[in-house]
Amino acid sequence: MRRGDEDAFDAFVRKYYGQMLAYCAYHCHDREEAKDLAQETFLRFVSSLPEYSHRGKAKSYLYTIAGNLCKNHYRKHGEHGCDPFDENAFGTGSDGDVVSALVVRDCLDRLQDEYREVIILFYYQDLRQSEIADILGIGVPLVKYRLRQGKEQMRRLLEEE
Repeated sequence: MRRGDEDAFDAFVRKYYGQMLAYCAYHCHDREEAKDLAQETFLRFVSSLPEYSHRGKAKSYLYTIAGNLCKNHYRKHGEHGCDPFDENAFGTGSDGDVVSALVVRDCLDRLQDEYREVIILFYYQDLRQSEIADILGIGVPLVKYRLRQGKEQMRRLLEEE
């Protein structure tokens, strides 16, 4: 990709675009905004390629870029999380699936930021704890703590529903 190989870049985008789109969709108001954030993630990655060094996985770097874009999106638009009543954000399924997804999504949106981020990366993006630690720039013990606390908060919120 550094040498301008478009095929390499296309393969890279195909490999990670779905993951970045799903990640952004958990953080923004609607699907179109999530698409914009995912595309911006790849644009920023490409623009930073000359300075990028292979200290970790490129996927972790993409998550870092996407996470920063999502945080900036929150600040700019005064939003926090997805609209819990937009069933289009969750794909298709039976009415019960949509309601369940809406309830979980609403509870997820009500979590503290640091817990929500770890829960999304671990459960919805299927990342290992060490990968999450790299992305967030924290230690694995703190990731484990945030996962435990986030699950406990989610359990309490779901019981309230």
